[in-house]
Amino acid sequence: MIRVAVSGAAGRMGRLVCEAVAGAADLDLVAAYDPAAAGQAAGGIRVGTDPEAVGAAEVVVEFTRPEVVEGNLALWRALGRHVVVGTSGFDAPRLASLRQTWGSAPPNCLVVPNFSIGAVLMMRFAAAAAPHFAAAEIIEWHHDRKADAPSGTALATAAGMAAAGGRQERAVESAETAAGARGAAVEGVRIHAVRLPGLLAHQEVVLGAEGETLTIRHDTTDRAAFLPGVLLAVRRVGTLPEPVTVGLEALLA
Repeated sequence: MIRVAVSGAAGRMGRLVCEAVAGAADLDLVAAYDPAAAGQAAGGIRVGTDPEAVGAAEVVVEFTRPEVVEGNLALWRALGRHVVVGTSGFDAPRLASLRQTWGSAPPNCLVVPNFSIGAVLMMRFAAAAAPHFAAAEIIEWHHDRKADAPSGTALATAAGMAAAGGRQERAVESAETAAGARGAAVEGVRIHAVRLPGLLAHQEVVLGAEGETLTIRHDTTDRAAFLPGVLLAVRRVGTLPEPVTVGLEALLA
């Protein structure tokens, strides 16, 4: 049985993860950590504010905010615990910094831009298609409380397309009559971020060539879609060959 702690246990995803871990026969929820929620309950245990309590776990699931995640990761690294990171905001510079500070020895850190199996497949399909199209753009929609833009999924999608040989050097450029109208340019792909109440997590990758377009879309309508991926990551993070790994796809090969 794997002993698990959840950091950010009082948040929306944190509570769901606590409940999922508590309900899994092969996992044991031993700590729920959230400095802003002392005394609350999650997954049948009380939420604590002492980070040392996390030391009882073998794996820490981190669902906090971009401005605190790096400090937390330093704590869990010092405790020698494997970490599964669901916090957004890990662009290329932050990932490079994490790899440098984490080091080359265990424990392991798995950073997951999106825990949805369908979203991972969407990214895989986009990478496969990218070399065959002249240009591509990404439109992502998220709820109005999402802390970052563009999303980690959109950034990972663009990076995967570029790594597959699909850097869209002929992407259409046009003059902006309003600043930002063409979105952010990432790896040669324009990314457009929408934030509205009523949304959860949605993304389209639109690829264009002479006389045709291809649209690859994924929609998450309930956070329950993330839980199978979270539990898979918890079970497998300790077996990964590299100390820092990005993406759930490493577990789906």
